[in-house]
Amino acid sequence: MTVQNSATTPPAIAIGGSTTPGAALAALGVVVFSLTFPATVWGLDGFGPWSLVALRSVLAALIAGGFLLALRAPLPQRRHWGPLAAVAGGVVLGFPLLTTLALQTSATSHAAVVVGLLPLATAAVAAVRTSHRPSRRFWLAAGAGAAVVAAFTVGQSGGALHTGELYLFAALLVCAVGYAEGGRLARLMPGWQVIGWALVLSLPLMLAGAALALAHEPAAPTARGVTGLLWLAAGSSFAGMYVWYRGMAAIGIARASQLQLAQPLLTLVWSFALLGERVSPAAPAAAVAVLVCIAVTQKAGN
Repeated sequence: MTVQNSATTPPAIAIGGSTTPGAALAALGVVVFSLTFPATVWGLDGFGPWSLVALRSVLAALIAGGFLLALRAPLPQRRHWGPLAAVAGGVVLGFPLLTTLALQTSATSHAAVVVGLLPLATAAVAAVRTSHRPSRRFWLAAGAGAAVVAAFTVGQSGGALHTGELYLFAALLVCAVGYAEGGRLARLMPGWQVIGWALVLSLPLMLAGAALALAHEPAAPTARGVTGLLWLAAGSSFAGMYVWYRGMAAIGIARASQLQLAQPLLTLVWSFALLGERVSPAAPAAAVAVLVCIAVTQKAGN
């Protein structure tokens, strides 16, 4: 690979030459992400939580490395490695690990509602990290969404937060940091390269983690377990990000983000259809309320 200045890097939409409409690409990314929690539950059918997270990251990094080599992606500049490390820590390691640990005790429908606040958490971190300040209407809607999620979480857990909820809220925080740093970095290089290099950067650590985890956790691969692992690696960790960033480049962040409002509800559908979970009557109502709040934040401007 040759090192090039980021100013010469072509925009993400130019890579690959796809003629698929941007809206369809972004919508496909949302569908892929909505299957992450059910796929995690499937993966836990054959692997321990630490093994599952490490293996999905190793496989995703190998896929990403192949794309970076095939498309002759330039090496990031030295000043970009710090933000890439934040993306790797939040998106590649932190969020998958914490949500996997949470899903050992929490239903996917429950987790989907809590993680529905991720766009708001990301906006809050981005406001701290940048000079951009959303409007008061935005923050009022964000606060209302947070109150709905807090009430739902406490109500479903019998009046007290359990370990699963703590994992989920920690996952929100680290992923929000990873998304915010990745969003800043995506102004300087195509977004798919951001996630690609973050995955490659994490590969040595994930290889060591996989070896250590497999030595201490019983692994009994099943058809469901392997299917879940492959989806998490090829779908959630890379392909979903690839089409999502391509879609955003084509239709803009605002329009693409509107499509992501459907993600929590889609996860509720998958949890019922693929896992046979009994969805609490409060879950769809809470999900819709959160989506309404997020929709108001979108109309209030970024």
